[in-house]
Amino acid sequence: MLRRSDSHVSRVLGVAGATTMLMLILTSCGPTPSPDPVRSPAVESPGATEEPAGPSYVPDGTADDNLPLFSAIVAQVWASDQRASGRAYIDALIGAGFDRSAMQVTQDSTTVGNPAESLQFSVRWGEEECLVGQVGPSTGDPVTVVLPQLAEGRCLVGTTRAIDW
Repeated sequence: MLRRSDSHVSRVLGVAGATTMLMLILTSCGPTPSPDPVRSPAVESPGATEEPAGPSYVPDGTADDNLPLFSAIVAQVWASDQRASGRAYIDALIGAGFDRSAMQVTQDSTTVGNPAESLQFSVRWGEEECLVGQVGPSTGDPVTVVLPQLAEGRCLVGTTRAIDW
């Protein structure tokens, strides 16, 4: 009985793998045929308007309808040099149409004057829900969610600062 050595099988598999890789490389590097341009007349429907580039404020919508805009604003402020300022988040939300009187925000600094590890801010939505955001070094990426309101129509637990600017 003839028996092939394991090294022969390994060599055959290695050559087959190398050949397959070479074929993939060669076929991916070749020119690709360009599609034939098909020209069709532009058709404009009367009264057509362009969709907004990003999420928009939906005053009569639900908290879930407005979460994409809330999240986009939070991400935008987080990416700026004002990321540690609760006021920056509140001002940006007000600028987008959210109601200042329905907002809450926590302090930017601790009781001993250090920057807060986490900032929370919220917008009360209707009678039952809140848009809530959290950012800061201890949070990592910004977090935005829709949560049920707490007692007395509050969204955040604990002491918040007055939005009096």
